[in-house]
Amino acid sequence: MAETLTSELDAINVMLGAIGMAPINSLSGNVTADVTMAQNILHEISREVQQRGWHFNKEENYPLAPNVDGKIILSTNILRVDLPSRYNGRYDVVQRGLTLYDRKNRTDLFTETLKAEVVLFLPWESLPEPARRYITIRAARVFADRAVTTDALHSFTQEDEFVALSNLKQFDGDTADYTIFDNYDTFSVIDRGPPAVVR
Repeated sequence: MAETLTSELDAINVMLGAIGMAPINSLSGNVTADVTMAQNILHEISREVQQRGWHFNKEENYPLAPNVDGKIILSTNILRVDLPSRYNGRYDVVQRGLTLYDRKNRTDLFTETLKAEVVLFLPWESLPEPARRYITIRAARVFADRAVTTDALHSFTQEDEFVALSNLKQFDGDTADYTIFDNYDTFSVIDRGPPAVVR
């Protein structure tokens, strides 16, 4: 049998198995309250994990254009937004609901398209396998905690969750090609230039 990525159904079955329930064959049609609860928790944990911001769900130079009223309305899948340093001094933006607000100028009106750094909420099908694995294990632990009051039924330990998170961080580091020069403190030391000549 060919190996495939963890599907949402696979994740729900892992969660159900964590409390000793039999697996299901489909997420469509009439589902039990436990399955609905598992789906809600899976979505909740996916949102929680993704809002940290990973290489796979971050976008740079993401265009945010004002509408005809001058407001920048954010799409519902934007979890976090920030402007790069080239905008320093001009704007101090924050997300208020689905609208971008400039704290520096105390307005939600903009006259230009901004190129922002955003963190996006991706659907399950768009997540890489290490993220799916970590979300599944974390969601199974949360589901077991909420559905059952005894520790004896935990099928995943904190160590399992830690290993899955470590794998996700390793994957993120490998795919993002981070270096020490990405850190502003390191770059500022290297970029100081020649010492000033004292006369």
